[in-house]
Amino acid sequence: MNTNRRELLRTMGAGFGAMSMNALMAASPASTAGGDGMLMPRPPHFPAKAKHVIFLFLNGGPSQVDTFDPKPMLTKYHGTLAPTGNLKTERKTGTLLKSPFEFKRFGRSGLEISEIFSGLGEHADDLCVIRSMHVERPNHEPSLLRLNTGHQIAGHPSMGAWLTYGLGTENQNLPGYVVLCPGLPVIGPQLWSNGYLPGIHQGVHLPNNESVPEKLIQHLRNRNISGDEQRRQLDLMHAINKGHMAHEGADPQLEARIATMEVAYRMQAEATDAFDLAKETEATRERYGAGDFARGCLIARRLVERGVRMVQVYYGNQQPWDSHDDILDHARLAGTSDAPMAALLHDLKASGLLKETIVIISGEFGRTPSVEVSAVARIHNGRDHNNHGFSSVVAGGGFKGGFAYGATDDFGFQAVDKPVHPHDLQATVLNQMGLDHTKLTYRHSGRDFRLTDVGGNVIRDLLA
Repeated sequence: MNTNRRELLRTMGAGFGAMSMNALMAASPASTAGGDGMLMPRPPHFPAKAKHVIFLFLNGGPSQVDTFDPKPMLTKYHGTLAPTGNLKTERKTGTLLKSPFEFKRFGRSGLEISEIFSGLGEHADDLCVIRSMHVERPNHEPSLLRLNTGHQIAGHPSMGAWLTYGLGTENQNLPGYVVLCPGLPVIGPQLWSNGYLPGIHQGVHLPNNESVPEKLIQHLRNRNISGDEQRRQLDLMHAINKGHMAHEGADPQLEARIATMEVAYRMQAEATDAFDLAKETEATRERYGAGDFARGCLIARRLVERGVRMVQVYYGNQQPWDSHDDILDHARLAGTSDAPMAALLHDLKASGLLKETIVIISGEFGRTPSVEVSAVARIHNGRDHNNHGFSSVVAGGGFKGGFAYGATDDFGFQAVDKPVHPHDLQATVLNQMGLDHTKLTYRHSGRDFRLTDVGGNVIRDLLA
């Protein structure tokens, strides 16, 4: 691609496509499909229970024993070493540490949830709490990748990319996969990468620290030429590119860019409405609360209402739930996440969208039931990483509500009953979207890849 062509692509669609151009240039898709219709809705493998996914990612590793997995034995043995001996973790740990938070029974189901998530507790009868999640590594990077892409190393497509690859998206005027985070979590764009899938399936990252559409999405408006003129430019570019591909053969990278620029052009009209939170009532905005995560949850609802296939909302930059020093910080974090998540579930249920929207709440792993011992920490009231057992919550989309599945041991350290790997959860989510995880594959480097790699089982007991 010569410099003039690249400059023209960069200015098409008010320049919005430049936001992800560098990532698209680095991708190496192997598709031979044309750019037209790459995101058009496609039929699932079998009738689907759900159409959309909202993934609320509490990055950093929330503590299961302080949120969704009550352990009375921690209170009984507080301040002593675990009867089973010192727990093997990434860092040095000491005595058992009881939760400083009270657990309460919520709803008709009596599901036990920590007081710091009392707003979520009001929706207990819609929540499926998986208490036996586990991953292989106690490090943020491989565990983040495992939860998001199904693999522990970078370079593979994210779940949102697989969903738009398999199903397309219902609204051609918005991206099929949107990622909301004020800045970047650990690893960053690799968590919403298209990997070896065509570049159009990469998640579009937007910094949700802004509430005005023109600030949230840079270069949303082209102030120099009209929409009709932009349309003529795109049509001309499309004709040039078609001629180029007819002469030189298919160019998957170029095809993905063409599709991206088309979406960028159409977004100018649709995004102004979709991202304008001023169109919500003051009462609605108050229910969600203030802050980036609250704004992200409200935007996620508005995008799903408009047919976006998947929206992912990260709690914040880096790893905010990484409470090594003081677990009491979880109360502060929950103070800005509980109300938005509860409001999102309330609105989805009121509109009927919860039936067809899977809402996932999870971090990349959990935390130890024992206190972390550090030579540099001022306060010794925190917990280390724990990959052996943690909790994830799922609601809507045909998942069973008011239900806890699996269990960790008496102290909440290791999954011992009905352990669930991320591949199992991913397979079950895809199943509800009408996709057989063993058949959603892509040929790359001589083998067929899939989200669940060579593992994963649909857990029927999680489904209503």
